[in-house]
Amino acid sequence: MKVFKYLAFLLLIAIIGTSIYISVQPNTFEVTRTRTINAPAEVIYDNVIDFKNWAYWSAWVEKNPEMKITLPNKTEGVGGSYSWEDKDGVGTMETTETIENALIVQKMQFADYPASEINWTFKKNKNGTTDVTWTIAGKDLPFGFKAYTIFTGGMDKQIGPYYERSLEKLESAVLEEMKKYSITVNGITNHSGGYFLYTTTSCKISELESKIQDMLPKVINYAKKNKVTMAGMPFVNYHTWDEANNATIFSCGIPTVEQVITAEGDDIITGKFESFKAVKTTLKGNYSHLKEAWETTRKYVPKNGYEFAENGPMLETYLNNPENTVNPANLITEIYIAIKEKDTLQ
Repeated sequence: MKVFKYLAFLLLIAIIGTSIYISVQPNTFEVTRTRTINAPAEVIYDNVIDFKNWAYWSAWVEKNPEMKITLPNKTEGVGGSYSWEDKDGVGTMETTETIENALIVQKMQFADYPASEINWTFKKNKNGTTDVTWTIAGKDLPFGFKAYTIFTGGMDKQIGPYYERSLEKLESAVLEEMKKYSITVNGITNHSGGYFLYTTTSCKISELESKIQDMLPKVINYAKKNKVTMAGMPFVNYHTWDEANNATIFSCGIPTVEQVITAEGDDIITGKFESFKAVKTTLKGNYSHLKEAWETTRKYVPKNGYEFAENGPMLETYLNNPENTVNPANLITEIYIAIKEKDTLQ
């Protein structure tokens, strides 16, 4: 009997000691993870700000694919939310504050646990990467919650690995999103032609991209400096393309509303396209897919009974550019290859 009383006394002491230990633990917690992602902050922010995307990179969903996710009508921006249910209970998340491309603040409520604040920050680096930091914090923790976290190894041990895996999956999702592209042959169209300013050069095909990046801004800046109104989007007109010798001759130009008389000796001069019939193709995606888009367009011409117009325009028109479109998947380029009129093919 004395032994039993002694053991009961020791147990009581242990319980009291454990309770005191739990009570003096901090009433707050914070878990943070950071990952450097090789993508613009704008692209990552656009993914995270919309809860419709979360299931694709959530480590919790990966571990428990049977998790039930409910998406309301508004999932993006302030007031956007979603909820989920699994064997541990029901949770909700709502976005409460944003700074575009820099900060997202959210409130999370799971089961009967205290509400937590979620913070996302997106720090742009000079090399084009982004430091993405994901933080969860809670305060005014009740005794039961503190006891649970102590006996399960702490919040960092519970949440940290999920954050790390989710950020890894987020990076993969963003990079895959940036690789998306589509090539659509729109068919036969009538190009209206018109006046344009342009400059011409020849170079190796391998140097083409850098040459265009240098020449197009010069033409655009010339128009701005001389208050010339643009009538459309910048374009490249390919005069020759010789892959065997790695050589091309091309012009970079911008459409104008009227003929512009340039000074003698200027590198930039005025030209005019007469209206012409063309096969039109639209590429949505990175410029690295332009070769495929051109090949697709070229194949369309003979396959559908048309012939290329001799010395006709072969235009590559840029509806936007990387400076105002950070996600390459959203770049839009139109291709026009001049073809002969049907009645001339008889």
